[in-house]
Amino acid sequence: MEELYQFIEEKIKKAGYPGMIDGREFYSDVSKEAEDQEIGTYIFIVKKSDTLFYQGCMEIMEEQFDLHYVDIHDRDKVYHVDFDA
Repeated sequence: MEELYQFIEEKIKKAGYPGMIDGREFYSDVSKEAEDQEIGTYIFIVKKSDTLFYQGCMEIMEEQFDLHYVDIHDRDKVYHVDFDA
């Protein structure tokens, strides 16, 4: 799992996001959004603070989920992270 967390951190940094990001925490936040959802494609929002939130798209499958992208909204800037690329 550590490789996955590192991959998440690298993708977000490559998208230009200058803030601190913890791959484990990010994965946990997104996983919580996937819990108890039926199979399908979903748009989700995770509010981290008054000025920071994630908005993304994921596909829920039988035993897993696939995060397609996330937009990190930090104050007035948006950082697009494409996990399919």
